[in-house]
Amino acid sequence: MTEFNPIAIIPHYNHSATVGKVAEKLQQLGLPVLIVDDGSSDEHKTVLERFPQSEWLFILFCETNGGKGMAVKTGLKRAQKLGFSHAIQVDADGQHQLEDSIKLLEDAKVSPNSLICGAPVYGDDAPKVRLYGRKITNFWIAINTLSLTIKDGMCGFRLYPIKPTVDILEQEFIGNQMDFDVELLVHCVWRKIPIVWVDTPVKYEIGNISHFRGWADNWLISKMHARLFFGMLKRLFTGKIR
Repeated sequence: MTEFNPIAIIPHYNHSATVGKVAEKLQQLGLPVLIVDDGSSDEHKTVLERFPQSEWLFILFCETNGGKGMAVKTGLKRAQKLGFSHAIQVDADGQHQLEDSIKLLEDAKVSPNSLICGAPVYGDDAPKVRLYGRKITNFWIAINTLSLTIKDGMCGFRLYPIKPTVDILEQEFIGNQMDFDVELLVHCVWRKIPIVWVDTPVKYEIGNISHFRGWADNWLISKMHARLFFGMLKRLFTGKIR
């Protein structure tokens, strides 16, 4: 079995005010960090360029903005080349309780072939529109997987076993934007990758910058659900679902 060698991947786009603190906290928890800058504006990129790179901090700059999903894909493939076995995906804005990375790591050591996912616990600061949107998405996920395996498909705090995840990325179409987290998770279920859930608080700070693009991302997510639905039907009629 491959040696357990985890890294944290932070997809970054114009969050230079918080990404440094996120990276520092993860390092304090014993994790090397790979920041994938997704074509940020010059002012934010300049901040990242000042960070000292080392064996504990890698920074990868993408020339253009390809979307959160593309940044994570790029990070996972780079992490694999660097020799890491697992990767924790963490948002750059600091909304995740990073101390829970330890829980994800502990579960991954026990079940190294599993995908360890954060099951978000929301407080009163969570925007109602986000909660309603998640309920709709989770409804369609249940249909497209014909199961209740996935508790929450949109939480970007999760730990991937890198090799089977990269195999999916190279063999299947997975969206590059806000559709990425959900679509990859459904394909993991289809491939019978075990999923372990860890409850974790999610906070929404006042003035927090969101890159969700309203109609554009809702349209992408709607197309994703359609792709997955017809994919589920194909799997059902070809006997791949048992």
